[in-house]
Amino acid sequence: MGQRGWLSFSLILILMYSVLKKYKSIKLRSYNIRYWFSDKLFPLNQNDKKLKQFHNSHFNERCFIIGNGPSLNKLDLTRLKNEYTFGVNAIYTNYERMGFYPTYYAVEDIYVAEDRSQEINSYKHSVKFFPNYLKHCLVGDYKTIFINFVSNYGSKKFPGFSENAASKIYFGGTVSYVCLQLAYYMGFSKVYLIGFDHNYLIPKEALISGTEILSTSDDPNHFSPTYFGKGKRWHDPKVERMELSYKKAKEVFEKDKRKIYNATAGGKLEVFERKDYNLLF
Repeated sequence: MGQRGWLSFSLILILMYSVLKKYKSIKLRSYNIRYWFSDKLFPLNQNDKKLKQFHNSHFNERCFIIGNGPSLNKLDLTRLKNEYTFGVNAIYTNYERMGFYPTYYAVEDIYVAEDRSQEINSYKHSVKFFPNYLKHCLVGDYKTIFINFVSNYGSKKFPGFSENAASKIYFGGTVSYVCLQLAYYMGFSKVYLIGFDHNYLIPKEALISGTEILSTSDDPNHFSPTYFGKGKRWHDPKVERMELSYKKAKEVFEKDKRKIYNATAGGKLEVFERKDYNLLF
């Protein structure tokens, strides 16, 4: 295709995107077009330009993805201050014990985003990655990047793993799966997981309505009893679904001669090779 052909094709895609984004029922298609265009040709806005700049930005380096399990309380987290880190959800509430804020931060759960929107929107200490569907409660700023979040849950192709976050990132049943896909895109060759206890209890006194679990007591599943404490909403984590996603991530990383390690203090996640956190420094 000649230069004129590419120009005409580009103009058609831009026009399609402009039309599609006006209709909520087909907004997801407009996102797919926009991110495809950004990946294959050139970014259509500042958000997509920022996202592309992260490709292989940490080539052959290591990072830590910080889960929020109670086992975090067994580790000296201050050792991570000068490391590249990913944090999720309400990790910023653990600042006193950590002594730092994560390099990167992600949220995908709508309950977390809505219930903590004021906190998350005022949080300025990390580069933040959010799915587009959270724009109704999470606002963008110079440190925020919205991603094209795709779910194929329920299909035979689940779980998908995106090697190209500029195009899309797949749902995997846990926000840590978003982080793993981002870490891959950024080029990290070694990823260490901590705080991945991989074991959840639903208190008997919790109120359950459909997919919503409403806490009426202390949270037994995270580093703080107030994390999903009284009045907070959450989803059943579905550990079996998470394991499918972790196995997929392991497969993709190892195919590319990269590794994911589990450096959690205890816990029940055995998909990844174990490493002693204290020996990594």
